[in-house]
Amino acid sequence: MPYICYIDEAGCTTPLPSAETDIQPVLVIVGLVVDVTRVRELTIRFLELKRQFFPKKFGTGNHLLDDVLVEIKGSDLRSSIRKHGAKADATLKFIDGTLELLRTNDARLFASIWVKGIGKTIDSRAIYTTSIQASCRSFTSWLDAQDDTGFMVADFRTPGLNTQVSHSIFTQKYRAKGDPMARLLELPTFGHSDNHVPLQIADLLCSTLLFPMATATYCAGQIKGKHVRGRDMLIKRRYASRIKALQFRYKDSENGLMQGGIFVNDGLQGRKSDLLFRFPEQPAL
Repeated sequence: MPYICYIDEAGCTTPLPSAETDIQPVLVIVGLVVDVTRVRELTIRFLELKRQFFPKKFGTGNHLLDDVLVEIKGSDLRSSIRKHGAKADATLKFIDGTLELLRTNDARLFASIWVKGIGKTIDSRAIYTTSIQASCRSFTSWLDAQDDTGFMVADFRTPGLNTQVSHSIFTQKYRAKGDPMARLLELPTFGHSDNHVPLQIADLLCSTLLFPMATATYCAGQIKGKHVRGRDMLIKRRYASRIKALQFRYKDSENGLMQGGIFVNDGLQGRKSDLLFRFPEQPAL
């Protein structure tokens, strides 16, 4: 059966003027791959999790399917953990349940994380198109491995930005020397997260998990501001292994190198992507 890749993002492309700033220091773009036959199960179970852990947000007389219109934003979940730490019980259990849903439904993810350099210019168009093209390559490799087809649904941004992203894929698919993404049935289409539960889950992956994992790994000690917090390391320690297990990685047929998964471009110190899943050594007692 075909697969759907859901795309969402967290952060922005505003440059960092200095080391002390409240501008978001990272941009995260994630792709979440789901078997089309699992979308219904994933949707219903996620709505049940929302009502289970955040009952006050939903009217008792509402139909479960109406709960899709009440979005639990990933940034709010992140703020709850930063404020309450391990005492953010409902938030942490909600995330635990969501990741278990992804695992049991054989979902996979890949992502591009851009850590901004201090005082460096940012080409937002290049970052977005490069990230989406990388997502398309990873998704195509997944479809090759499954011998199947699929399409992509990205969270709606603006008509102009959406057009830029789609056109970058259009020029690849219809180039004269052949389509390197032939298993993609169409160009990326765009949806609203209040109608697509997997987009809400992709937001959670971006905003609640990968964003603070990146700030804890690459920004702590270098950037001061409201978007870098000590409890980001709590999020990393609790969830890094589960995020790592959900990655889709593949060997490039041309150079034999591993590709896909979560790629980090560190504009601060040029550190490697695998640092995202590593922890500082504990001092000897």
